[in-house]
Amino acid sequence: MKITEYLKKDNLIAELKATTREEVLQELAHALSIRKEEVDLTEVVRALEDREKLGTTCLGDGVAVPHAKVKGFPRMMVSFGRSLKGVDFDSPDGRPVNLFFLLVAPEGSHGEHLLLLSRLCRILRGEVRDKLLRATSKDEIYRIIEEEDQRLLALEHPQEAIYK
Repeated sequence: MKITEYLKKDNLIAELKATTREEVLQELAHALSIRKEEVDLTEVVRALEDREKLGTTCLGDGVAVPHAKVKGFPRMMVSFGRSLKGVDFDSPDGRPVNLFFLLVAPEGSHGEHLLLLSRLCRILRGEVRDKLLRATSKDEIYRIIEEEDQRLLALEHPQEAIYK
């Protein structure tokens, strides 16, 4: 499973305008709805806000992975956003969040949903996180994600990576 199967460059925001958690969810959900008629933006944002009420999806170290399952959603989709200023996202370490992966999945996608969540969390560690913060363009951000995605695939499934 590769993140870039679900995250397209069109769904990436190099500098979020959002300054609150609610605005981040709306902006990242909107990034999913670009050229996707089947995405009900209101329903997606409501599901994300409901999920946040259960507990923060912030991982700490300036990273959050908001996610939700939406009834009738067509397939798993991912958007990415970066805020160089940072956004208060109820982080366990009290730090503002700079990097966000947003995942929306169909209601019945339990196993695949969890695998993708795990992969999103793993990609935002240490050096990659720093590279994403230093990137100067949307294209560079996407390239960094693609490269780390491929590196993780090679570590997890060396034979599979040869043919990708």
